[in-house]
Amino acid sequence: MSTAPPRPYGSYVYAYPHKTAYRELEDRPALRELWADEPKNALSLYLHIPFCEVRCGFCNLFTRIGAPDELTGRYLDALDRQATAVRDALDAGPAGADDGGNGDSAVRFSAAAFGGGTPTFLDPGELERLCDIAEKRMGADLGAVPLSVEASPATATSDRLAVLAGRGTTRLSLGVQSFVASEARAAVRPQRRADVEAALAAVREAGIPVLNIDLIYGIEGQSARTWRASLDAALAWRPEELYLYPLYVRPLTGLGRLGTDADVAWDTQRLRLYRQGRDHLLAHGYEQVSMRMFRRADAPKQAADDYACQTDGMIGLGCGARSYTSSLHYSFDYAVDMREVRKIIDDYTATEDFSRAEVGRYVDAGEARRRHLLQSLLQAEGMPLAGYADRFGTAPTDDFPAELDRFAALGWLDESAPEGLLRLSPEGLAHSDALGPELFSPAVRAAMAAYDLK
Repeated sequence: MSTAPPRPYGSYVYAYPHKTAYRELEDRPALRELWADEPKNALSLYLHIPFCEVRCGFCNLFTRIGAPDELTGRYLDALDRQATAVRDALDAGPAGADDGGNGDSAVRFSAAAFGGGTPTFLDPGELERLCDIAEKRMGADLGAVPLSVEASPATATSDRLAVLAGRGTTRLSLGVQSFVASEARAAVRPQRRADVEAALAAVREAGIPVLNIDLIYGIEGQSARTWRASLDAALAWRPEELYLYPLYVRPLTGLGRLGTDADVAWDTQRLRLYRQGRDHLLAHGYEQVSMRMFRRADAPKQAADDYACQTDGMIGLGCGARSYTSSLHYSFDYAVDMREVRKIIDDYTATEDFSRAEVGRYVDAGEARRRHLLQSLLQAEGMPLAGYADRFGTAPTDDFPAELDRFAALGWLDESAPEGLLRLSPEGLAHSDALGPELFSPAVRAAMAAYDLK
């Protein structure tokens, strides 16, 4: 096997399998049956709001611009119906059985998040209703668990932030991307520096404990100097977290329609800017959590102590949200094209029966191993081998010898890691977007390649 490294920017792997590997489920399993024997005492809850005031040139998320004709109200109505159906399914528990005293059938949420799109596209009254759906329909105690909410500078207004702070939001993630006006224009993100600064001030005034700022590197015209200017502008607010994202140009996006192609020179530029940003944040008292995520050393952690994304279930509500059981990942249809996105949202708002899974992918034992390794290894802290052995009865070197040998040959594994810990080297973290796709199974690769993106 060749040890030549793949190109460093293959795909941002934040979930596995990717949605483009999902298909319509012929059996349309009932949620009640899917969740009957699943542990439900450490779930994550995600509510998806598929609306934005603008669509950035790089964005391939499931979202639409604007919401005419009271669409947000109809969407929240549908979200309420879905939440009711999902909670009924969760409460059903194993047929004819109790939890035997181990508490696994008791429904409890360990973390919650509102994402999108832009959840703060909703007005204050609609945000109150969104929180009510999470609490009154789903039973999540938003005041007792970490609650993360995504926002844009234009929608991070004082009245909206007051609602979120009052309902227990512990983390607000603001998509700034660049503090340099020319770079914001190049990324097709219309915003003014003054508005960005006003939004940051409003977040701090609202008293939400954790502020995260998203920045992007690799924008056309960006230099080491301008990247440093954005980093320093963000650091001036002492955010508890910073995410540094490489720019991707994807099909059907605004930048994608302009025909921008990735090349070796752009890869080199992005790697250089990544290393510059990483080193700058480390020098300013931040710790690296993953390739993208940096946390201020004295900042409170947000992840629930008893929730593990590799093993615990997730409940996703909304037409762009995923849900995970141990054997099935499911959602609704996925699209990037605006016409298709609008159609899917319209179909969702017209749905009355949310009791069955419609689109998804079954996950067998082999895929579960891949997912566990992938999601653990992409974290800077690495993966304890004992936890993998306890879950699967094997070692990752038994299950993935060729892949791990290749990573080692490329210098991506940390040879100085403590015994019993599989961890990436700094170069391995830098190449996370190449390493992640290398762990995809042949079946998932084939499904993704055959997907008709619309």
